[in-house]
Amino acid sequence: MKRTNIGGQAVVEGVMMRGKKIYAMAVRNPQGGITIEKKEWGGLTTKSKLFKLPIFRGVAAFVDSLVTGTKILMRSAEIAGEDWVEEAQSSRFEKWIQDKLGDKINDILIYCSVGMSLILGMLLFFLLPVWLGNFFKTVVPVWALGVIEGLIRIAIFLLYLFAISRMKEIHRVFQYHGAEHKTINCFESEKELTVENVMPCTRLHKRCGTSFLLFVMIISMVVFFFVRTDSMVLRLITRIVLVPVIAGISYEVIRWAGNSESKLVAAISYPGLCLQKITTAEPDAKQIETAIAAMKGVLEDEPE
Repeated sequence: MKRTNIGGQAVVEGVMMRGKKIYAMAVRNPQGGITIEKKEWGGLTTKSKLFKLPIFRGVAAFVDSLVTGTKILMRSAEIAGEDWVEEAQSSRFEKWIQDKLGDKINDILIYCSVGMSLILGMLLFFLLPVWLGNFFKTVVPVWALGVIEGLIRIAIFLLYLFAISRMKEIHRVFQYHGAEHKTINCFESEKELTVENVMPCTRLHKRCGTSFLLFVMIISMVVFFFVRTDSMVLRLITRIVLVPVIAGISYEVIRWAGNSESKLVAAISYPGLCLQKITTAEPDAKQIETAIAAMKGVLEDEPE
């Protein structure tokens, strides 16, 4: 198979595909057609050579995906005509903020959303496991606390994914996630991008963000095994401070896995691929057609 750096993201009623320089988003509009929007892909990696180095580029990719991903999700919801967007835009509070802040309101809302997501993610996947793991400190040695925290973190993550997968709206996003993977796999198999060719392709992919999150949790377990302290406060501080380092290491691992076919990589990637059976679902023909439109949008500008 041909390996590429093309990645993607499922959005509201659509798919975003990203190349080296631009990204293209294809969304089903209320009229049933496909709206395509293209923009240059900026981010930290284009602003400093530091963020092109190993580990640092993983941190940059993590931050960029949060900020740009939130922008794309909000924009896709607008195109798809989601009710909550219309209600938010017509609320008195929204109008008052618009009058006070003007054109800056969208950027402020996006960064607030990213900030809240980070805070909630820290509380749920880092601080809560530390607090729960603290109950075991009298019955296990200090070195084992990091392992227990890691297992608790993975359990919370799996429960969270299983719970949201039962929601109808999220299930549709997971279908578009599956369409995104199938389209990338079809392209990397060097087949023509048609619905008939994409449909039988696997909906699993080694470079998926779901696999990245699982790598983050497994690698954090290894890192925290060596960061030992019986002080709950110090454990909380180290868990937060080391998040960028863990994200950077995880990025390098998944980057390496995405470009290798070795048996070791297959074994490392297997848990993440299994997890994608929850975060992806079989798409229908229209969803695949949308993903293909996003992919072709990138290929038109980046044929290489």
